[in-house]
Amino acid sequence: MSRSSYDRYLTVFSPEGRLYQVEYAFKAISSAGITAVAIRGKDTAVLITQRKVEDKLLDPETITHIFQITPTIGAVVTGRIADARAQVQRTRSEAAEFRYKFGYEITPDALAKRMANINQVYTQRAGMRPLGIAMILVGIDEERGPQTFMVDPAGYFVGYKAVASGQKQTEATNFLEKKWKSVENGSLNLDRAGVIELAIECLSNVCATDFKAGEIEIGIASTSPEETGPNPGRFRQMNEAERDEWLTRVGEKD
Repeated sequence: MSRSSYDRYLTVFSPEGRLYQVEYAFKAISSAGITAVAIRGKDTAVLITQRKVEDKLLDPETITHIFQITPTIGAVVTGRIADARAQVQRTRSEAAEFRYKFGYEITPDALAKRMANINQVYTQRAGMRPLGIAMILVGIDEERGPQTFMVDPAGYFVGYKAVASGQKQTEATNFLEKKWKSVENGSLNLDRAGVIELAIECLSNVCATDFKAGEIEIGIASTSPEETGPNPGRFRQMNEAERDEWLTRVGEKD
């Protein structure tokens, strides 16, 4: 039986124990051509991703990979944007149902676990297919502080101090691992400013690009006194002026 015979069926393993349709979903994440990075610090969790406008006739403001899920939880989704929007809608629905049932907002880890369970079901039934996306969730947990989780198409999720997904995932992960040595020895401070600067530095480094404000998106959830938003601790997206200010700050630092 050839490989083409096995990859026609989602629920049939190859002799090597592989599910090709699930592997194709993982390949779709990197084929989207963008990279996303998420980092959590002492009181802040940050998401940053590229914004690519493929056609000059497109309205750039309608193109986004960062979404607000609950008042305190946000997500960046890398991969097929149609799958991403469907997943975001389901994530919001699950969070709203939790709020209605229990009377308080769902925590980032509980939401990540729920979406991972749903993704895993998508790999079990022939009438479904795994979504070609990786979702990174960040938010503020009242007990644990900033949290970062990534959910993949196979239904695996785990918490991270820093994580990347997309085309340059490997390069970004290597960059973050090297930088984390500075965090552990105390030479790099991950306060609100430190987290934002590290995220921008990571994305710029692995993409070898000096980004303009319109070429990236940044989402932040922070309880820092420096947070300028109306509701500290709530997830929000930075506007273009704020992104430009941080890009300039990082550029001058270099």
